[in-house]
Amino acid sequence: APHAGTCYQQAKQVLHAAVPDRLQGRERETGILRQFLQEHVLGRRPGSLYVSGAPGTGKTACLSRVLLDCKDKLAGSKTVVLNCMALGSPHSVFPALAKHLGLPVATGRERVRSLEKHLTAQGPMVLLVLDELDQLESKGQDVLYTLFEWPQLPSSRLVLVGLANALDLTDRSLARLRAHPAGSPQLLHFPPYTKEQLTCILQERLGQVSGDPVVDSAALQFCARKVSAVSGDARKALDVCRRAVEVVELEVRGQTLLKPLPGGES
Repeated sequence: APHAGTCYQQAKQVLHAAVPDRLQGRERETGILRQFLQEHVLGRRPGSLYVSGAPGTGKTACLSRVLLDCKDKLAGSKTVVLNCMALGSPHSVFPALAKHLGLPVATGRERVRSLEKHLTAQGPMVLLVLDELDQLESKGQDVLYTLFEWPQLPSSRLVLVGLANALDLTDRSLARLRAHPAGSPQLLHFPPYTKEQLTCILQERLGQVSGDPVVDSAALQFCARKVSAVSGDARKALDVCRRAVEVVELEVRGQTLLKPLPGGES
């Protein structure tokens, strides 16, 4: 078949951990994120949301999808997305944010003060998304406290969304905020994907490849069962399937090379 090679290429492509148009098994979480942005950014009410869940449970993918879908609505506000893993230290979040907001980079105490002044001045709402928030844990938790207290400042225009792998970051690190009910961040937890959800994710991805199924459905279910038992990490499941496709592809390529030539010449 002329498509033999391309179906594997296509299969490998759809199994990459990109942000799909619709996230399987995450309708509830997507709805909550959309609602939060609607109420706080579009409704001009400062606030914070803490999103927790193990790696590969769809936190970043879901939020990216919602931000893409709401792009036009959010055009009137300023969105800043920072991955805290890329910062040198917890305190580096302040100069990074200042740069995104177009503020001159100050040092020391001035740094936090100039940001605070900016975020409580007149202007459009600022949506700050901090991915890998666990990286900002510091001695005394001053960085996290500062960030989570900003939405509570009088006339604040900051909406903060933090994503972390730790379920108990807020209990452990932000106990002071819990004592301040108004400032308690809203919590959203992403549970591990179930076997059924992982099967759906893999089927939906591979369903985009034309022709006969590249991966047998029993094999998909086996992969989903194994991954859900260990971690419920969708990225793992996509990886395992992608590797399986590569193995088959190499086997098929080997067989094609060994096929006897037509006309019986060896």
